[in-house]
Amino acid sequence: MARVLVDKGPVHLDKLWDYAVPAEMDAEARPGVRVRVRFGAGTGKVREGRREGGGLLDGYIIERVAESDYRGPLAALAQVVSPEPVLGPGLLALCRAVADRYAGSLADVLQLAMPKRNARAEGEPSPPPLPPPEPPAPGSWARYPAGPGFLEALARGDRPRAVWTALPGPHWPREWATAVAATLASGRGALVVVPDGRTAERVDAALAEVLGGPGRHVLLTADLGPEERYRRWLAVSRGSVRAVVGTRAAMFAPVRDLGLVGIWDDGDRSHSDERLPQPHARDVLLLRAVHEKTGFLLGDLGRTVEAAQLVENGWARPLEADREQVRAAAPLIRTVDEGEVARDAEARAARLPTLAWQTVREALTRGPVLVQVPRRGYVPKLACERCREPARCAHCSGPLEARDAEHLVCGWCGRDEPAWHCRECGGVRLRASIVGARRTAEELGRAFPAVPVRTSGRDHVLTSVPDRPALVVSTPGAEPVAEGGYAAALLLDGWALLGRPDLRAGEDALRHWLEAASLVRGHGEGGEGGDGRGGTVVIMAEPTQRPVQALVRWDPAGYAARELAERSQLGFPPISRMAAVTGPAEAVAELIASAGLPEGAETLGPVPLPPPPPGRPRRPGDPPRARSGSARCCGYAPARAAPSRRPSRRRRRAVWRGGRRTPRCGWIPWILADLGRPGLLLVWALAGSGPGPGLGIGRPRPPVWALAGPVWVLAGLGHGSGRWPAPVWVLAGLGHGLGVGRPRFGRWPASAVPGWSAHRWRGVSGAAGPPGAGACRPGGACPE
Repeated sequence: MARVLVDKGPVHLDKLWDYAVPAEMDAEARPGVRVRVRFGAGTGKVREGRREGGGLLDGYIIERVAESDYRGPLAALAQVVSPEPVLGPGLLALCRAVADRYAGSLADVLQLAMPKRNARAEGEPSPPPLPPPEPPAPGSWARYPAGPGFLEALARGDRPRAVWTALPGPHWPREWATAVAATLASGRGALVVVPDGRTAERVDAALAEVLGGPGRHVLLTADLGPEERYRRWLAVSRGSVRAVVGTRAAMFAPVRDLGLVGIWDDGDRSHSDERLPQPHARDVLLLRAVHEKTGFLLGDLGRTVEAAQLVENGWARPLEADREQVRAAAPLIRTVDEGEVARDAEARAARLPTLAWQTVREALTRGPVLVQVPRRGYVPKLACERCREPARCAHCSGPLEARDAEHLVCGWCGRDEPAWHCRECGGVRLRASIVGARRTAEELGRAFPAVPVRTSGRDHVLTSVPDRPALVVSTPGAEPVAEGGYAAALLLDGWALLGRPDLRAGEDALRHWLEAASLVRGHGEGGEGGDGRGGTVVIMAEPTQRPVQALVRWDPAGYAARELAERSQLGFPPISRMAAVTGPAEAVAELIASAGLPEGAETLGPVPLPPPPPGRPRRPGDPPRARSGSARCCGYAPARAAPSRRPSRRRRRAVWRGGRRTPRCGWIPWILADLGRPGLLLVWALAGSGPGPGLGIGRPRPPVWALAGPVWVLAGLGHGSGRWPAPVWVLAGLGHGLGVGRPRFGRWPASAVPGWSAHRWRGVSGAAGPPGAGACRPGGACPE
């Protein structure tokens, strides 16, 4: 018999299933191999004591047993896909621990841990393992007081655990390679996880230099392709290679005799997998360090709150340089207040205050200058120049952005907006709320016409730049490495990073600033190959902000410790564990009532979730979208579908010209105006649906406490979806009256004004409609 883990995601199937092993498969059906089994057959069809039928699913044999606890008929293994044992006991235990930690299923975790099989790579033999290297010299680790001792502990076979705050500069990849070499010298393996492929290539090059060439380590990234990646994964699983450096998926690499697990820049969001159960590489490596009894090294230029917690509770020790070394390695940091930028005449032309402009001009005589811009694109956020209202798409209400100097495009639906005007004030001029990297490069090119300008961002990421004068405009995380270091760096629009509505806004802003500033030549060293003068970093942000002060002092550890203390008082993560549940109100209430929460657990909510903005792609945690034609949707009653018959061209033209031919526009709204205390006033109005005001005449019906006589009413213009403008809300009557307009169609079909909805109507100032008075588009999804 064989106990099989079926590759099926639901939690209620997260258990082992017994299958009979045919005699012809007995030799190959070993624990850890891939198999295919029939699942969901039931007991209705049994032949020769074996179940038949059901769908074919992939799975893994976990163990072989003599007999099953199940007394009914069993299904037999359909196929042994490969005799290669890929799921060992250590990897299985790790995946089980990750599934329990994140409340997921074991099958979901295995889908993240196991690469896809490639028959050609599996048929190739792996080379024999090389003998352990000699222990390396400390090298640049000597700059840290505890650095040489940490390497000696790894070489002896001990299990040291440290949180390493790396010094700025180009030395940290080689320091990672030295720690891996010290672990290999003890006869054990090492695993290092980095956030992206560019960082992995830097560490890979340093490992090849320290270890003396290829053969002792492998690089595992998504860029390798499925065949080459599986070939390298098999070399690790078979024990041919004992050192691995890679991106997020490498955290499950089956390294034999693991002696060190390490992670670089654990605050990067790339370390968190987007697929269920969304494990974080830091937590997975912590589990490996505990279960496999290995050393642990968390390295970063800064320090996250989670890393500060490891130091505070004594699980890991800090590995830091003294203040003299920090001052020598770090560049000079200068701040510019946003108020000074607004008052500076020089900043109007190129967004650079006088201090920044002088710094760039002087640094360009000595080498390249880095300019970090928080947002990519040309102008990613626009607003009305007159009233500062954000510019929105007329189709889906998404934010408009300028991808170049000529075109406006919606950021959600991608439609062009050639004739935009403000819905609030009617203005037609726009201003840039946020300026992107490409627009910044364009402005800097005009300010420094003799200097080449290069950009690095999501569409095109530069790896390195030569050591000659140039302006390098980059978004956070895409900064290229300069040969010899940058002569200066500008950190623009600091408010954009600090102002995000996120618990980690300050921590992430400081991390991005430290990464950019670490590429600048050290203030005390002058940079490798430089002229002896260090670099300068100018940050444009409020100097009193705590992340800005931490950057000026180059004290990320102090900032993380204070942030951890404040979260401890409030009970925020990582002090507490939080889980969010999203779903229908009845299902959420039932789950809360039936869940066995531990003692002291606090339940917040449930609270209603606002509907996502129209046109925006659905994100995890969003409430479910209502189906078209439902009874109620986002507070709006659905509209009846328009007749299939379309009006003639003449009639459609008459509707469009309704402002000038009001009596022939085809519909008449009735308006009931409430005067408040005086009583009711019934006002009949004729309102055009085209580009012109409608004119109404009202006569009060007694009893009223106001003037008896005609009331003139002006109806505003509407901006409805579809080909023609829509009906409008009308401010009618005397005193405090609000009119409610409803179109009455005579011989003109309702399709003459298609898709009218209340949230698009704009009439006379002060006009508004009551909740539920609008309508969703006929035959489509709710726009809200």
